[in-house]
Amino acid sequence: MTSKTPRTGNQYSIHYGDYSAVICELGAKIRRFDYQGKEIFCPFGVNDLTPTCNGYVLAPWPNRIENGEYDFNGKHYCVPVNEYHPAPRNNANHGYAYHYMWKLESLTDSAVTLSLRFPNLDGYPFDVTVTVTYELGDNGMTATVNARNDGDEPAPWALGLHPWLANGKRGATAAERDADSAACHLQIKAASHVTVNEALIPTGTEPVTGIYDLNDGPTLEGLAFDDAWVDVERAADGTTTTTFTRPDGIEVKIIGDETINAWQCYTATGAPFAEHPYGIAVEPMTAPANAFRTGDHLVTLAPNGDYTTVVRYEVVQK
Repeated sequence: MTSKTPRTGNQYSIHYGDYSAVICELGAKIRRFDYQGKEIFCPFGVNDLTPTCNGYVLAPWPNRIENGEYDFNGKHYCVPVNEYHPAPRNNANHGYAYHYMWKLESLTDSAVTLSLRFPNLDGYPFDVTVTVTYELGDNGMTATVNARNDGDEPAPWALGLHPWLANGKRGATAAERDADSAACHLQIKAASHVTVNEALIPTGTEPVTGIYDLNDGPTLEGLAFDDAWVDVERAADGTTTTTFTRPDGIEVKIIGDETINAWQCYTATGAPFAEHPYGIAVEPMTAPANAFRTGDHLVTLAPNGDYTTVVRYEVVQK
């Protein structure tokens, strides 16, 4: 009997020192990322339906487009609405890239590069090729994402990454997973919180106060987020950093380069067990939700132009 390729496609395993990762062909998703045998990202099975956008490359837009419609360069476009649950929000969520099997460009012991040339789609007919390289090194993993426009007209572009950071435990119920994540600390250094309507479409920003002030890294006890932060604090080199700390002493720093302008956090608090990885999603994004409609930090890729984003995942055992 001939064995079948997993539903998530070919699996690319990379290793370096205490680190290992598995990237799958479907969506170039990070299926697992481990340090000294401990799960840093929540893993999922090779034939599983990817739980709650785990490991996605969010391209050519992250987060939501209101009503699945946008205007660009004098033309109107419609993309498939795919957000109906847990409420009929009527949004197009997280782009197209996760739907497709990506092409393997190179594979070494410690790095893998995959690419996707977007098909000619009604909602995104632009000839854009996105390439991602995941590389393990001394401190963790680096993701480098490049978008190149090979077409003869400008193309809109925004990017996000969607890791689920493991909380260090494997709660057997959704309530246990909520409790385990609540014991973790999250630091997002940013001055503004994004306000949204009932469909989670941004309506503006407000200064961070109360539960939305994560600058000092509080625990997640009593907090439930599906929220974004902007006006991020930057180091001298232009990077912005979010830090997730677990009770077992594992600290994960997500370090975005100067192209990262927003952080999204989703705790999945109260979500059904099947939609609740044992951790939280922390998403670095070049633009907040609805950027294809508002133009907020939207990148215009000129013909023959490209745009690169670098995100590092650094792991420290305290």
